[in-house]
Amino acid sequence: MALTIEEVRHIAQLARLTLTPEEELRYTEQLSDILDYAGRLSKVDTSAIPPTASVLPLRAPLRPDVVRPCPPQELILRNAPSDQDGMFRVPPVLDT
Repeated sequence: MALTIEEVRHIAQLARLTLTPEEELRYTEQLSDILDYAGRLSKVDTSAIPPTASVLPLRAPLRPDVVRPCPPQELILRNAPSDQDGMFRVPPVLDT
């Protein structure tokens, strides 16, 4: 599909680009080649390929959700830089 200079100028305007006349000619050719290639790809028969096909195996990387007892509070707070009344103490993030 060959693009016209006017179409390339319109695309450049949408992209907020200022093109020289040489760039307009070069991009007309390059964008036309890209569209021609996309047209060739659309002719490939993909009727036997499901729409969600992937080269990667489908598997859930998540672990099973198993209820376990919570570790003791002292163990959790042991590595905290600061704690108060059994909670993490953090610096304020909002001005009061």
